Amino acid sequence: MRERGLRSRAGNAMGRTRAAVLDGAGRAIEKHGSRRATMADIANLAGVAKGTLYNHFRTKDAVYAAALHTGLRSLAEECTAAAAEDLADAFALAAERLSTSPPLRRIATDEPAVLAALTAVGSEGEWDVARDSVRATLAAAGRTTAEPAVDVVLRWLVSFVGNNPRDIDGQAALLAQSLPPAPVSVDTESSESPPV
Repeated sequence: MRERGLRSRAGNAMGRTRAAVLDGAGRAIEKHGSRRATMADIANLAGVAKGTLYNHFRTKDAVYAAALHTGLRSLAEECTAAAAEDLADAFALAAERLSTSPPLRRIATDEPAVLAALTAVGSEGEWDVARDSVRATLAAAGRTTAEPAVDVVLRWLVSFVGNNPRDIDGQAALLAQSLPPAPVSVDTESSESPPV
């Protein structure tokens, strides 16, 4: 029993350390830019020893990938919950977060090549996570989750990465209104003719 408690505390400590490192990565990008930030900068801003950072991540790119993945998952959970009430609010939430994120703003301002690579919609890696997140948000609102709809929403959201928002609420409302409802599944047993 005591061993299980020790493992649980160790797991919690590792989770807190990882969260601090991911936060430190965002702050390092905000302060230095993604290319100029070093592993030492990330460790310093995370409040951990450089060796501890290397116990969790071997490269700066691995830290950035984990921070992006975690950020996408967190935003997706919030948007899915919001979409159950109002899809336009969910879209506006995502667009505002993408446009006001300090690390993304720094990249947009100082590193256009990095921004271009980051916003080039792809079909693997974090783009799979982004597509699944958009799909879950649309499903929570009872809207179609067909690939064309997912791609329209994804490309609309990408347009806000690091950009100053202009009428996000109005644009989000128009986008939400333009998406058709999810197809209604037909129960084959209930669609048969009743016996005479």
